Amino acid sequence: MSFPRVVALAMLFGAGLASAQAPAPALLGDAAAGEGKSAVCGACHGADGNSALAMYPKLAGQNESYIARQLTQFKDGKRVNAIMQPFASTLSAQDMHDVGAYFASKRASAGEADEAYVQRAEQLYRAGDSKIGVPACMSCHGPTGRGMAGAAYAQLAGQWSEYIALKLTEWRDGTTWGDDEHAAVMPAIAKRLSDKDIAALASYVQGLHEVQTASAK
Repeated sequence: MSFPRVVALAMLFGAGLASAQAPAPALLGDAAAGEGKSAVCGACHGADGNSALAMYPKLAGQNESYIARQLTQFKDGKRVNAIMQPFASTLSAQDMHDVGAYFASKRASAGEADEAYVQRAEQLYRAGDSKIGVPACMSCHGPTGRGMAGAAYAQLAGQWSEYIALKLTEWRDGTTWGDDEHAAVMPAIAKRLSDKDIAALASYVQGLHEVQTASAK
């Protein structure tokens, strides 16, 4: 996939036009209902979505639409994970949105970035690198890493660096999470990243967070 094609896909979805590929917006999650339905999730992801171990991604603050999409991918076998598939197989579409709404109502704990990686990672995240064909990460994931709920683009802010690095490496090596154009974006980008770039971006997004004002606390 050429750089113009990668950029075009990123801009298309970043602009919100990818909503056609995202879970149907007719379903709206109920966070209160999702609290009970998500109880089993807490064993790995933490009761409030802030997992204690980096092998389990944080779900706190994650966009409802993104969580619902991933649960659908697990249930349909388009995203393979031996732990998640049995759980997802029991959920209805409404259940998935309810679980998503519950975790979306929580706040992800802030992480820290390694200063040694910041300069390169900030370039990639905020401006991209046309020399290697990588568009700016924030075009889809937002300037503060909150993602884009309407297009089912993930929140990255505060996510474990180890988890981000693992997923980027898997995408670079050919793993996909679906069979539509939405699912093709990250593998196309990740295959252009070096090990150093992956480590830099993973560290950087772990440290991304929104600064809370006194009134918001």
